[in-house]
Amino acid sequence: MKLLQTTLLASALALAAAGAPSPAHAVDALELVNRTLDQASDLAALPRQQVQLKRPPLVHEHDQVAKGGPKVVQFTLPIVEKEITIDGEGTKMHAMTFGGSIPGPLMVVHEGDYVEVTLVNLASNTMPHNIDFHAATGAMGGGDLTVVQPGEEVTLRWKATRPGTFVYHCAPGGPMIPWHVVAGMHGTIMVLPRDGLKDGDGKALRYDRAYYIGETEFYIPRDADGNFKAYSSHAESLPDTLAAMRGLVPSHVVFNGAAGALTGENAMKSKVGETVLMVHSQANRDTRPHLIGGHGDYVWEEGKFNNAPLKDLETWFIRGGSAGAALYTFRQPGMYAYVNHNLIEAVLLGAAAHFKVEGDKWNHDLMTTPSAVGAIAPDTDLSLPSSN
Repeated sequence: MKLLQTTLLASALALAAAGAPSPAHAVDALELVNRTLDQASDLAALPRQQVQLKRPPLVHEHDQVAKGGPKVVQFTLPIVEKEITIDGEGTKMHAMTFGGSIPGPLMVVHEGDYVEVTLVNLASNTMPHNIDFHAATGAMGGGDLTVVQPGEEVTLRWKATRPGTFVYHCAPGGPMIPWHVVAGMHGTIMVLPRDGLKDGDGKALRYDRAYYIGETEFYIPRDADGNFKAYSSHAESLPDTLAAMRGLVPSHVVFNGAAGALTGENAMKSKVGETVLMVHSQANRDTRPHLIGGHGDYVWEEGKFNNAPLKDLETWFIRGGSAGAALYTFRQPGMYAYVNHNLIEAVLLGAAAHFKVEGDKWNHDLMTTPSAVGAIAPDTDLSLPSSN
């Protein structure tokens, strides 16, 4: 089976290469880096921090304001290929993941820190992989330096020079790039300003909780009867999946890997009075997050903290291939729906989540019902709006 998978993959890559000739006189970043490794900065004097990543929507522990000077922040990121179920009907697909989750875990560092990621392609996997950080500089975001076959690992280090939220994803070349992304291989890194978030007028902003919502569209092929097909391997699914992808009509649009992954018992939690940072990414398509019953008090639509945040948004826009961030302080208890406000995608395709907000008091100044639900009153004016 591995021979078949390798053959199909090689064919796909060869097809992509034939249609996309390399630019003349292009610098081979991998060769240049390897040849000049003795010139790399000596960071032995910097403190090192080994981070234990968390599965989204959770975020690993971090300081909102940096303590001390720059440091080397170390992450280990295993690549896991596995079969997953993506909806309540039992639809399955062969996923490719960073860290075993869709999206991959959110990484948090501060501007000026060095990000050191050990990327591990498990021996049980069948595909080559790499990682492209939109926040990094050069070498295809690190993608040129990190191609690893099953059973290999590589460590990439880069300096976080720009604060904001940035997507990372797998980009092994040709049609493998979009396939690996829509199979789940994407995540986000958040580079905080060293002195923390600001409101645009220099006033500090803080959050009590942070959650990461990664939106993915899946393209599950259907059989002649319209039923979703299942496959025994990534390689077997490749031709049909590429054909479905070319149609640009997703079968599912979901948060965190599956329809309902962040609803009901899996809802994100908060309390009245708490401020929550919501980081939202979409590696491939545009999306429009909306918190029903709430707002974006402060929103960095483009995810870049050097820019002043927008305020009081009802819905915000996350362009494909980027991540954004929004702050909201919950003021009423209850269940809140957090959706992609293309409501077709939210309701019919799965792009919906819940926040469960604890509290035992209702603020009737913000919302109340002077007249409860009941029969139409005899004195209710039933005339229609005037056309004059």
